[in-house]
Amino acid sequence: MKNETYSRVAVKIGSNVLTRKDGTLDITRMSALVDQIAELHRQGIEVIMVTSGAVASGRSELKHLAGKKMDEVSARQLFSAVGQAKLINRYYELFRDHGIVCGQILTMKENFATRQHYLNQKHCTEVMLENGVIPIVNENDTISITELMFTDNDELSGLIASMMGAQALIILSNIDGVYDGDPSLPESKVILDIYHDASLDTDSFIQTKKSSFGRGGMGSKYRISHKVAEEGIDVIIANGRRDNILLEIASGKRAVPYTMFHANADKVSSVKKWIAHSDGFAKGQLKVNQGAYDALLAGATSLLAVGVTEVMGEFDKDDIVQVISPGGEEFAVGRVGVDSDKARSMIGKKGERPLIHYDYLYIF
Repeated sequence: MKNETYSRVAVKIGSNVLTRKDGTLDITRMSALVDQIAELHRQGIEVIMVTSGAVASGRSELKHLAGKKMDEVSARQLFSAVGQAKLINRYYELFRDHGIVCGQILTMKENFATRQHYLNQKHCTEVMLENGVIPIVNENDTISITELMFTDNDELSGLIASMMGAQALIILSNIDGVYDGDPSLPESKVILDIYHDASLDTDSFIQTKKSSFGRGGMGSKYRISHKVAEEGIDVIIANGRRDNILLEIASGKRAVPYTMFHANADKVSSVKKWIAHSDGFAKGQLKVNQGAYDALLAGATSLLAVGVTEVMGEFDKDDIVQVISPGGEEFAVGRVGVDSDKARSMIGKKGERPLIHYDYLYIF
């Protein structure tokens, strides 16, 4: 990362960076990261923070409840309700010591479901940045449960970086990046560079187990990083427990190990970026024949009714739908131009308007 290259970055701070072994908040580490972000701010780099730590913060405050039996959802809601207030207050005080104002954005997955909600959040964040305020984004864990939750804050940070047109997303974890083997083994090494069009056998070296305190793991980080890099954003996975890691990355010297997913040089439109992250909101599916499948993969073309063999689910005009290959695999997602009844009446017909226009279609 070089200062003259990036003017706007998103920084995701993971649970395992901010949480001590006993599950409470690591204030010392938090303060050190704020010092670094403040320095980037002084250098003229706009920083959008996506932070974990609310549950750990709440757990620190409610130590007297240790041992009390609560179901997972209740505990998460309680700790996050108390922890969000404590966490943002701590960030506010730390940034105030640098003469910087920060503001909180609590969001939920469904807030990204429609284009209008998406643009509302983008506008709020943009206004904060324009006025020198550092946005601190977190999922509203008090009401986001089960199917309404983001997979983890890696997913949220990827969406935020994409939405805000960041040039880079820095994901801070408790290890140095993506390893070519088990990170606990001495022979394993950090993979320094991964290119967006690289084909790696990730099953052979990425462990599927989740982090101790967060909901994600390296598998999630790899998947999100690859997707965001494909959209034209550099992604860096680094160790947030290394001293001055953000400043080391900003220097561009690569004196410390970290993994960099290099961005696709072909930029993706803002509408397509939204659609790319909207797969979880799909209301239905369109299955295509081999000809349509080949044409869509080949380049800039819309999905025509003549290439559709089946319409699954019930959806309205402008809803998000998945596009399914002849073999039954999802390979694209898009905003459909008609409702499901109309789509069924158009199956296989020539001369109809596109079911999904190219401008609203994202191929994985």
